[in-house]
Amino acid sequence: MLTTRFVTGAPNWIDLGTPDIEGATSFYGALFGWEFRDAGPEAGGYGFFQLGGRTAAGGMQMTEEQGGTPSWTVSFKTPDVDGTAKAAEQSGGALPMPPMDVMDAGRMAVVTDSAGAVFGLWQPARIKGLEVAGEPGSLCWVELYTHDVPKAAVFYGRVLGLETSGVEFPGGSYTCLNPADGGEDSVFGGVIDVADDPTHTETTPYWLPYFEVTDTEATVAKAQELGGQVRMPATEVESVGTMAKLTDPYGARFAIIKSAPRPV
Repeated sequence: MLTTRFVTGAPNWIDLGTPDIEGATSFYGALFGWEFRDAGPEAGGYGFFQLGGRTAAGGMQMTEEQGGTPSWTVSFKTPDVDGTAKAAEQSGGALPMPPMDVMDAGRMAVVTDSAGAVFGLWQPARIKGLEVAGEPGSLCWVELYTHDVPKAAVFYGRVLGLETSGVEFPGGSYTCLNPADGGEDSVFGGVIDVADDPTHTETTPYWLPYFEVTDTEATVAKAQELGGQVRMPATEVESVGTMAKLTDPYGARFAIIKSAPRPV
């Protein structure tokens, strides 16, 4: 699971693009206990979702001119956004948002991988990354849904230095992701073939964030009450936890999980 001890190649930021930031704040506030703090007039409406005074995510309202689909974007830590973005292009990816400075906070880019999945790059400066992770109400896991798992492993290995490992579960196997030389203790996510995911109805690969919760069933019910939709009901996976896949009222996809206790 994720922590705030971010290392190169691991997710260190996540943000929401939504057509209604006030509505999204109301939804996620009731669901996770978040409060929204605007970053100021120079930030163009961008702000921070905070959990007990610690930043759990970022977010901003999309304009009509910007267009786009409401979504969560997972960003990965790099010491050199420009070099990593170039590596992504050389590996078959694209740059919908080339590297740029975000005031004194850091440097960022938005990338698509060789199959079209969107992700971000974050080179820390004043803002190192999320201030809370792996706790209830915060990011704890990410998954890439793609058409070709081996091809994705090659791309992210070249671009972010990520390593993969296989884990066997009843009924199948799972491909885990971790930063270079990090081993099992640094695993932060996985890669899944969309053909193996009954909730996947689109053709474009994507990254899915998971947020930790204390009660999956209750959180699913609350999300529905608040206008969210259920893509996969609460499902228990042995030794992993009880998870569900949802969308917020505007269509942004995310997942929740009450993680199983880690072996002592």
